[in-house]
Amino acid sequence: MIKKDIFSKSYWKYACVVFLTYTVIAGFLMPVPALEILHETIRNLYFHVCMWFSMMFILTVSLVYSIRYLNKPNEDYDIIASQTSYVGLAFGILGLITGSLWARYTWGAWWTNDPKLNGAAIALLSYFAYVVLRNAMDDEQKRARISAVYNIFAYVMMITFVMIYPRLKEVDSLHPGNGGNPGFNKYDLDSHMRMVFYPAVIGWLLLCCWVASINIRTERIKRHLQNQ
Repeated sequence: MIKKDIFSKSYWKYACVVFLTYTVIAGFLMPVPALEILHETIRNLYFHVCMWFSMMFILTVSLVYSIRYLNKPNEDYDIIASQTSYVGLAFGILGLITGSLWARYTWGAWWTNDPKLNGAAIALLSYFAYVVLRNAMDDEQKRARISAVYNIFAYVMMITFVMIYPRLKEVDSLHPGNGGNPGFNKYDLDSHMRMVFYPAVIGWLLLCCWVASINIRTERIKRHLQNQ
């Protein structure tokens, strides 16, 4: 029997559509502060930053279920851990693409030797390795156990290279809030931007959960059919 959970409800999906529709429309039409260098590109804050927030959230969920699997082996824990990590990787790629576009128009290059950019690339490569590792093993229990251990390692790598290292004052970084630079709240994240930014965070988080729920249900059905 396939499990049903909160993700099978529809009300939060409607909320996701509403929040993201509002984000796209208001994100391009609402006024933004006229900041030097950034100018209109600051609107990417509603997309790039929110995608990274969503990635961090869903990969944390993946970490929790990997730890739960190691504590108490359960096939469903492995399904949730693996599928949420795949979604986190997808959102990380989207975040990297939107960040690269932002860099092109603000820093003058698609990619710079910035610690956070390089750290993000390392983090995503570690999760690519997670996907390869899972696909390299046929034994389900062995695959679940080893990938759970590696998932913890990949998460630590991500936190280290994306969240900790770029924020050190000794590190020279162009990113706001990193390398001693002030964050956007210290610049001019005014009331108009907050009216879009906070709903955008919620909308992208809900979309991330929506995609993950589809993947999880699909994998549950696949394994259910295999075990018949």
